[in-house]
Amino acid sequence: MRRVAKPWGHELIFAETERYAGKILHLEGGHSLSLQYHERKDETLYVLRGEIQLHVEVDGEMKEMTLREGETYRIRPGVRHRLRAERSADLVEVSTPELNDVVRLEDAYGREGTTAP
Repeated sequence: MRRVAKPWGHELIFAETERYAGKILHLEGGHSLSLQYHERKDETLYVLRGEIQLHVEVDGEMKEMTLREGETYRIRPGVRHRLRAERSADLVEVSTPELNDVVRLEDAYGREGTTAP
């Protein structure tokens, strides 16, 4: 297992093959990921603990929804999205293997326009 420190928490990469990848994301309370999209990466989220606010593009408009423990959501390539946790939360991300395929549109930690962790 590989741990990747992030400004919003960390990722534990538990699977990385030529066909799929699996991660556990830990979001610290009050933090959010970048507003981003992926060119090829297709991912599904599963909330293990806590709840997250998902800002996601639906039919060209940004919508907000709450995902609670046990809920899932699929994010297809090209769909803008951002995750936020009011309190610490853990979720599983299962995806295609393009882990560095991220286009950051906005970022509270100065990483906009980069693929930096």
